Amino acid sequence: MKPTKNKKLLVDDVRIGHIHLKVSNLDRAIAFYRDILGFEITARYGESAAFLSAGGYHHHIGLNTWESLDGKQPEEGTTGLYHFAILFPSRKELSKALRRLIENKWPIDGAADHGVSEAIYLMDPDGNGIEIYADRPKDKWEYDGKGNVIMYTKKLDLKNLIKEPV
Repeated sequence: MKPTKNKKLLVDDVRIGHIHLKVSNLDRAIAFYRDILGFEITARYGESAAFLSAGGYHHHIGLNTWESLDGKQPEEGTTGLYHFAILFPSRKELSKALRRLIENKWPIDGAADHGVSEAIYLMDPDGNGIEIYADRPKDKWEYDGKGNVIMYTKKLDLKNLIKEPV
């Protein structure tokens, strides 16, 4: 398939609706997404699937063990999901999530200031890469002389982020 050059194919308001993950242990996955990242369970199908949401949506994250119960994580160097990103509504909410990660001694793989956003990188219990982030207000974004957003990767000051008033 040949890539299309600069041809707009989608309408402006298209969004990613949800992500559905194969997990090896449903209760462990629910505990991570509910208790550490702050999602709520909207539906559960016995011991094999659950759906979680933020803000009353039917689901942002689906979890299931249909093909993966007690499965192992994919090996490094294989194709598959690099990471998915969870956009928090504010820096304050991202700070709260960082506090929960620290309180639960959850490993953080990295943190970056991208100019337009502040991001924290981690893995879920099944080794799926996650970026949790908050956008800066659009009026704080920088642009080059051609109207393109300037993005970069600099070290994020987690000590400053955790001081965000809650």
